[in-house]
Amino acid sequence: MFVLQVAIVVLLATGALVALLLQSRHDVEREARNRSIAVAETFAHAPDVQEALRTPDPSAILQPLAEVTRKAAGVDFIVVMDTHGIRYSHPQPDRIGKRFVGTIEPSLAGRVHTESVDGPLGQEIQAVVPVTAPDGRVVALVSAGLTVEHVTGVLDRQFPVILLAIATGLALSTAGTALISRRLRRQTHGLGTQEMTRMYEHHDAVLHSVREGVLITDGDGRLVLANDEAKRLLGLPEGAEGRRIGDVPGLDSRMADLLLSGRVATDEVLEAGDRLLVVNQRPTHPRGRAEGAAVTIRDSTDMQVLTGRAEAARKRLRLLYDATVDIGTTLDVTRTAQELADVAVPRFADFVTIDLATPVLDGDEPGADADMLRTAVSGIRPDHPLYPLGRLIDFKPSTPQARGYGTGEAELVPDLADAPGWRAQDLQRAEAILAFGIHSLIAAPLKARGVVLGVVNFWRAAKPEPFDEDDLSLAEELVARAAVAMDNARRYTREHTLAVTLQRSLLPRALPEQSAVDAAHSYLPAQSGVGGDWFDVIPLPGGRVALVVGDVVGHGLHAAATMGRLRTAVHNFSSLDLPPEEILARLDDLVQRIDHDDGDDTDGGVLGATCLYAVYDPVSRNCALSRAGHLPPLVVAPDGSTHFVDLPAGPPLGLGGMPFETAELHLAEGSQLVMYTDGLVEQRTRDIGEGMELLRSALAHPGRDPHESCRAVLAAMLPSRPTDDVALLIARTRTLGPDRVAQWDVPFQPSGVGVVRNLAAAKLEEWGLDELAFTTELILSELITNAVRHGSAPVRVRLLHDHVLTCEVWDGSSTAPHLRYAATTDEGGRGLFLVAQLSEHWGTRYTPEGKVIWAEQPLPGPSGGVPPEVDGEPGP
Repeated sequence: MFVLQVAIVVLLATGALVALLLQSRHDVEREARNRSIAVAETFAHAPDVQEALRTPDPSAILQPLAEVTRKAAGVDFIVVMDTHGIRYSHPQPDRIGKRFVGTIEPSLAGRVHTESVDGPLGQEIQAVVPVTAPDGRVVALVSAGLTVEHVTGVLDRQFPVILLAIATGLALSTAGTALISRRLRRQTHGLGTQEMTRMYEHHDAVLHSVREGVLITDGDGRLVLANDEAKRLLGLPEGAEGRRIGDVPGLDSRMADLLLSGRVATDEVLEAGDRLLVVNQRPTHPRGRAEGAAVTIRDSTDMQVLTGRAEAARKRLRLLYDATVDIGTTLDVTRTAQELADVAVPRFADFVTIDLATPVLDGDEPGADADMLRTAVSGIRPDHPLYPLGRLIDFKPSTPQARGYGTGEAELVPDLADAPGWRAQDLQRAEAILAFGIHSLIAAPLKARGVVLGVVNFWRAAKPEPFDEDDLSLAEELVARAAVAMDNARRYTREHTLAVTLQRSLLPRALPEQSAVDAAHSYLPAQSGVGGDWFDVIPLPGGRVALVVGDVVGHGLHAAATMGRLRTAVHNFSSLDLPPEEILARLDDLVQRIDHDDGDDTDGGVLGATCLYAVYDPVSRNCALSRAGHLPPLVVAPDGSTHFVDLPAGPPLGLGGMPFETAELHLAEGSQLVMYTDGLVEQRTRDIGEGMELLRSALAHPGRDPHESCRAVLAAMLPSRPTDDVALLIARTRTLGPDRVAQWDVPFQPSGVGVVRNLAAAKLEEWGLDELAFTTELILSELITNAVRHGSAPVRVRLLHDHVLTCEVWDGSSTAPHLRYAATTDEGGRGLFLVAQLSEHWGTRYTPEGKVIWAEQPLPGPSGGVPPEVDGEPGP
């Protein structure tokens, strides 16, 4: 009945929809015709039209007038034409001057004519009206109309409203029908007498055929219902229904107590004879009051065996899960092998030994004849007779290990006593293994990506049962999961070795010769990947030295390569002898350019770096420092007291836009300047402040040389597996004493040159450098003459007797000298050329008061000359 009612409603709705659509179409077309006539007549009677028709070029006036009127009236076209149908206006200007498409004869007779034609704009509904002169003559025609597409669009916009109204009516009628049908079915339960009879027959059949016992008791403690399965499980006799529960013969007392209690029971296990029964009991409340209970009973005796098997399977799955979590926590081959051995003992095997091909430990792929190294051992006892850890083993072809390594297939040896092949490896050790109690073996090759890396040996001793085929499958699955982690560690070892090699090649292999400081350094790469930490000691003219420590953000080859570029840039900028803040400013610009050039490199990311740059002068014992986002240096005084330098931080390199500041320190002779990267003091287990205090404590000991201090710091602060690179540079200051420094003020006149030459010659004789007197006098003559002629006062001269002899001429001008070749006719211009030829190195550095031109000469001697001492004592 419900379906019939819905069908009638749908049929009525469809008829109404069709009628509404037809009526709507008729109304829309009629409205289109009326609008076309109204617009055409209005435009035809406009005074401007008559005036435009009398002009020599009617289209010039009528075309824009028609377009404005068309848009305002909401029609698709207004066409003005002469009595021959030639157009004066059209929405498409290229149609002007062509013949009108449509019937014009009725309109030429003075009538209004409407029609539907296929015009330039498509299928059109148009009206044609005459334009009459005052004397009644038809002088022109006006046509206006709409395209069928727009007429249909109006209808389409009405269609959703019509459809929504019909759908609403259909939904309301359907809902009403459904409510009425539902009420009727609820009152009659939807069944007749025959259906009710069949329902009770089916209910009774199901109740007594299910493999679960069902009991129903009433509030008086009587057994109301017991199906056949309940009678079988509880051993109830026929006629037990209707009796009191305590009087039912054969009913177990514990079961009777549970039924009489009426309490809620969920999966309670009771013993009934030789059976284990799972009981569920719930009170019944048919009319809001307790009237007994419904009880279900299941026989779980047969499930015990399955439960044991399921528990074994669960333990194996748990072992595989733990292996996935615990194996491969690091990218170290040896550690990964040991993790596999530890996971399998004692849950799967009593002893596990892992033998890897020796090339695997170096990150390479093994060959077919590679030697095996015992890499990991784990067992329930430490006194086993198996090969010890670190033993190099050459397995013989008859052993399961050799066969498994060669074929890539795991081998099961259930009883070692009956397997002679493995004894050939070491007969005496094999007897000891059997005597120890080891009786079963699985040799499973570690195979990943088609490459066999080694063999895992599972030994069983404490458990009496041997390994079986299920154990072999578990061993293969366990080893397969570990092999992937092992291969990843092997590949990482190879890449890490390459990266460390690259990085170490970019760092200084030995510190350069200089006498300003005694330096010691240490660099340790991170275990998880190399980074961009670096250090440097750069000799500068005038006996000075530059000390540098930096850190590039990130890890990997990109950071190491960037570090090499920055270190090279520091060397180049240092050769310009710029102040520390200018060095950092130029590095900042360089990092920004590198970051811009590498912007499309998805592996590089945004670049950043920190740097600490210091310049120490052994003559004045002043140290100028500047840092870019780096940690401050630590100064250890000769008495062992320590303090961190209060140095403006400055932004990290690569940010740009912020200046850097320089601070100056006066360091006593023997002070230690400690420069480091954040990997030394910052760790996950402690904050950076605690690390810096540990560094202070490790260095607060007087009398140590830089190498001893370096070892003490690393021993006190480095973890066993550093997560970040560590660069450490410790420099103990030395002094160039006044006995090896000579300085004179030069009168600002040419006659002063001779005076200084005599003083310099006397000082060189005092120092035992008579061989350098002639060239030194020439150099000083040229430099002082240039200062007097081209510079400004004051002029000073300084000689430094270090590992080289340095001549320095100071003046107050900042004009830069240039080396050039003088022409034959030039009277001057050869001074710097002579200086460059006579000295080993020469250059210019600028000071706040002017500039210094310096020249260095090697000391006489078999190796270029070495000063006798650098502690202020004069040489022989």
